[in-house]
Amino acid sequence: MRITRARALGTCFGVRDAIDAALSPEISIDLTIVGQLVHNPQTVQRLHDAGVKMVNSSDDEITTRNVMITAHGAPASLKKQLSDQGHIVYDATCPLVLRVHQAVRRLVTEGWHPVVIGQREHVEVKGIVGDLVDFTVISDLDDLHLLEGRERIGVVCQTTYRIRQAKEILLQIGQRFPDLDIEFIDTVCKPTKDRQNAVDELSEQVDVMIVVGGTNSSNTHKLLNVCREKEVPAYHVENDEQLEPGWFVGVEHVGITAGTSTPHDVIDQIHAKLVEISRQQ
Repeated sequence: MRITRARALGTCFGVRDAIDAALSPEISIDLTIVGQLVHNPQTVQRLHDAGVKMVNSSDDEITTRNVMITAHGAPASLKKQLSDQGHIVYDATCPLVLRVHQAVRRLVTEGWHPVVIGQREHVEVKGIVGDLVDFTVISDLDDLHLLEGRERIGVVCQTTYRIRQAKEILLQIGQRFPDLDIEFIDTVCKPTKDRQNAVDELSEQVDVMIVVGGTNSSNTHKLLNVCREKEVPAYHVENDEQLEPGWFVGVEHVGITAGTSTPHDVIDQIHAKLVEISRQQ
């Protein structure tokens, strides 16, 4: 059985830098992360083993002096709240997420109504709109009615959204509201695009795709959706123990992809397990 990794997969620089910051000796011994630093179970366990504390929100009790904002970002008001409470705030927000925040601030300053294409309940989207008074989140075409009555909209994307879907939404907005003035800023990050393009190519060459990443990882689910659109059998796993030998009976070529929060050692373990399964067939 042949095994091929997508040409772009796994941890991106934003995730890598956030993890390195959280594990740095000078702050990790007295650190609480507000939320999941990244959406990956192995990384969460690694942080826990290093003594890093985690809370779901700023409303939970925080007993450490150091506090870290996750790679997904947060509203400026949350950072100020934590600072006012006496904490030293370390901001691990991915620079490409910060770019979205900056784009939205510019659009609002210029008088555009801010619109975010993304998942309404995702922590990144909540961070983007958290300081806004008036905004619209468009998750899919069913939300277009929310733009009724608007004259000028400035549109950005959640960094892990599929750019193809975002452009389809923009097309439908233009057709439904032909007099609407639209300013679009493509804020889907390059690592996300690279991984989506790579799995799009690889899924045409293989019999089965293995998609590696946390079950709550948005960008991992997007990779899985690409595979399904290509109508190639695809299985989402978090670790090598979840691989089932029965998935590969009669399979000649297996592809591997992984979300931007998936460590490369986890990908290596998946690959090794597939080699073992192949030898046993």
